[in-house]
Amino acid sequence: MIIPKTSEQIELMRESALIVSKTLGMLAKEVQPGVTTLQLDKKAEEFIKDHQAIPGFKGLYDFPNTLCMSPNAQVVHGIPNNKPLENGDIISIDCGAIKNGYYGDHAYTFEVGEIDIETKKLLQITKESLYKGIEQFKLGNRVGDVAFAIQKHAEKNNYGVVRELVGHGLGTTMHEDPEMPNYGKRGRGKKFVEGMTVAIEPMINQGTRRIKQLPDGWTILTADGQPSAHFEHDIALVNGKPKLLSTFDYVYEALGITSNEEDPFRF
Repeated sequence: MIIPKTSEQIELMRESALIVSKTLGMLAKEVQPGVTTLQLDKKAEEFIKDHQAIPGFKGLYDFPNTLCMSPNAQVVHGIPNNKPLENGDIISIDCGAIKNGYYGDHAYTFEVGEIDIETKKLLQITKESLYKGIEQFKLGNRVGDVAFAIQKHAEKNNYGVVRELVGHGLGTTMHEDPEMPNYGKRGRGKKFVEGMTVAIEPMINQGTRRIKQLPDGWTILTADGQPSAHFEHDIALVNGKPKLLSTFDYVYEALGITSNEEDPFRF
């Protein structure tokens, strides 16, 4: 069942989402060759708590850490460890926070040092597919319209779209209805309603769409060992249109990137 939010609840969710956005912005300068994902995880936990919020992932379904840290061929749900990042790596950092009883859930795939052109294109297309999906999150549309837009943009660039893992509704729990897959047919699935809030998160592979799981029960890998990218935003349906609760602005400020990609979706 979809749970629409009032304008007051949406504003509370925006507070939670922005804490996550600020956490990713803080981490942006820390993602360097030689740093370990466990060191980044500790910084993120302290940062979230310093902002009077609770790490949203730690303990959720028994996940052991604050961040899901997934480098290179890891798609999502990687567990932080003591292995240093290396020049040329990419890493998806997925972060959650709870404030005022509401979740924020937001992800960005970072470049570590200098990455190759092919991997840079994967990140670009994955992020573009996110915004293609967000454009379709509007009154009158359905889940399949978002899914189709993401899939079409990724597959026309010959990338694999992960099917076993999906975006989701968001609110007082991490996972609400509806599921938001990154593949599908236009006009299919649940109809969007005013006030609903979702996390849209394309997971796009450079090669096959197929995945496998490590014995740790969490880490998801591409089946062929090629890189995977992951970007995620929290969005509310306000006056029939998609409005971002999260932002990459803090990441871009830290990295010196200029972008207007979020302008159509700002409050």
